[in-house]
Amino acid sequence: MAKAQRDIFAGLIRLHVLHHASREPIYGLEMIQELSRHGYRLGPGTLYPLLHGMEAQGLLRSKAASGGGRPRRVYTATAAGRKALKEGHEKVRELLREMDEDE
Repeated sequence: MAKAQRDIFAGLIRLHVLHHASREPIYGLEMIQELSRHGYRLGPGTLYPLLHGMEAQGLLRSKAASGGGRPRRVYTATAAGRKALKEGHEKVRELLREMDEDE
């Protein structure tokens, strides 16, 4: 994926992460696999900094979790993350309506 495309899709990827993290705790490898099902090709070197950044912004909260093998860090959406997801959802709907009008 070219840098210009990555830049455009970065917000959509964040919304995707917030969507899943607002439903249940998520972890990095799981999100890499989920995003790949939607055509996004991210590796750990891209996703983990994104998750850490979203946590630093107060959108996600993480904690260490064990079970099923090695320990992992799981992420859940904070109240601010759920609010951002709701606002992002509204913006995406608005954009889609406008794009559909143009067709």
